[in-house]
Amino acid sequence: MKASQAIFVMVIVSAITVIGNWLFTDLEINPINALPGMAILALIAFLGWALSEATGRALPPIVFVSLLGIIATTPWTPGSEWVLAQTTGVEFLATTTPVLAYAGISIGRDIDKFTAMGWRILVVGAVVLTGTFICSAAIAHVTMNLLGMT
Repeated sequence: MKASQAIFVMVIVSAITVIGNWLFTDLEINPINALPGMAILALIAFLGWALSEATGRALPPIVFVSLLGIIATTPWTPGSEWVLAQTTGVEFLATTTPVLAYAGISIGRDIDKFTAMGWRILVVGAVVLTGTFICSAAIAHVTMNLLGMT
C-alpha cells in the first residue's frame, strides 16, 4: 500500500469514527470538537503504519501504533496532557465500528477458507474467547485487589 492510499484510508476511518462518536455515544461532543483528537489518533496510526513499512514489516503495524500511543500519553512525555485532553473526546467504541466493518469484509473475502475449516473453527474460537475473557477478568481482579479498589 502506498502512503497516499494509507492516508486516504485513515481519512475515511477517521470520518466514520467522528460521525459514530457524534451520533451514537453519550458524550454529546460536537464533531468539530472531536476532530483534533481524531487527527492525533489518525496520525499515530499512520506513523505506526509507516514505521512498519520502513522496517520491511518485520513487526505488524499494531505494534508500532501501540508503542507510539503509549509514548505519546505517558506522563514523562512533553505534551502528553494535551494529547490526552484532545483524545478524551473520542469514544473508544466509536473507533471499533470501522475496525469491525473491515474485519467483516476480510472474513467475507476468505469465506472459502473458513468453510473448509468446518465446525472446528467454532470450537477453537469459543475456547480462545473464553480463555481471553477469564484471563482478563483474573488480571483485572488481582490488579484491583492490589490497588485496594475492591
